[in-house]
Amino acid sequence: MSEEFVLLGIPDMHGSIRGKALRPDAFESAIDRGTVSTDLILGLDPTDTPITDYEDFGIRLGAPDLIVRPEPDTLRTLSWRPGWSVCLATPSRPDGSPVGFATREVFRSVVQDVAGLGYDVMSAIEYEIRIWDEHGDPTSTGISYSLNEIGRYEAFLDALVPALDGLGVELSAVHTEAGPGLLELNVAPARGLAAADGAALLKFGVKQVAATMGLHASFLAKTNPGEEGSSGHVHQSLWEEETNAFAGAGPDDALPRVFSSAIAGVLEHLPAASLLLNPTINSYKRLVPGWFAPINASWGYENRSCAVRAIRSERPELWRYECRRPGADANPYLALAAIAASAADGIRSEAEPPGDIVGDAYALADLPELPGSLESALRVFEEDAALRKALGEGFSEYYATSRAWELKAWRETVTDWERGRYDRSV
Repeated sequence: MSEEFVLLGIPDMHGSIRGKALRPDAFESAIDRGTVSTDLILGLDPTDTPITDYEDFGIRLGAPDLIVRPEPDTLRTLSWRPGWSVCLATPSRPDGSPVGFATREVFRSVVQDVAGLGYDVMSAIEYEIRIWDEHGDPTSTGISYSLNEIGRYEAFLDALVPALDGLGVELSAVHTEAGPGLLELNVAPARGLAAADGAALLKFGVKQVAATMGLHASFLAKTNPGEEGSSGHVHQSLWEEETNAFAGAGPDDALPRVFSSAIAGVLEHLPAASLLLNPTINSYKRLVPGWFAPINASWGYENRSCAVRAIRSERPELWRYECRRPGADANPYLALAAIAASAADGIRSEAEPPGDIVGDAYALADLPELPGSLESALRVFEEDAALRKALGEGFSEYYATSRAWELKAWRETVTDWERGRYDRSV
């Protein structure tokens, strides 16, 4: 029998869970007194390089320790690794002060802010993921909603479902998408922090299970030109105890005021929120017309060409909006935080949304454009004082610094595309 370990981790800036494997006695000690981990895990870029532009923590200060305390209610078992578990943790500084720029804490703060309005945030993220086999070939041909093609994933799903069950994530539906190897996973909604925890653990579980089977799973937003990208659509509603505050009396009713104001807030802040919903250079290659990825600030009833799709139903619990802007590469804590904070701002100001779009939103030239690059998204984010305040000024500065670091890394890179395109002509 394998040794027992608990993986104790903190979601980093990118949504990956970083930490260490603890033996059971060390985990029990961490529950009682906490354990330590370098603050550098919150200051690394995607290549694991320390971001040296941070001045008040991380490598510039010698990568000092944080105090890390497990949250036992997040302890989950790993079906693919008998005897092992995973548990999320909350970091603090040695003096006990919170680390407000840790991404899980950002969403926790937004959830508490929305609770001040009298609502619980109910969310779910549906992920489109790419899966390649051991030879690097896609595991399906790219026919969407194919009942023939879904059978290719039988062995993977037989392993994934119990893995997600063990992680506390309820997988409700699966279907193929219009891209080679592209599979969509639909999960049940959850309240508050649990929705983001579930999404982060889903990403962790999918990659782990795939690896045990010789497969490679990716949440990259755009893998190949000319193919559909990978989205991370957010479904969200606000609840008053057991009542959906977004629900109308019937499926053809106008939206209740709180619902329409929430949509107005999401649309108002969507340009700046794009920095969190589309956080990488690669993210913006998904956001092109015709690929079911929104390029303008628009909304409509059941309109998948819009950035925000209003969903009505005969069942009150299903009334919600779907924000279609996020890519699969977004940190789930930050995606949910940005959208919920934007909705709350709209509700507070009793904002009115623009007219709903009927037909193809891509074909309308008079709609407000959303940022088409990481650089333009960063500029808009720096100008949106309300969203920055809602997410926390400390976090906003931390996150903007990280995105500027990504831009600097991109500008300093010379690609094969550039060499092949320009070498002979200049």
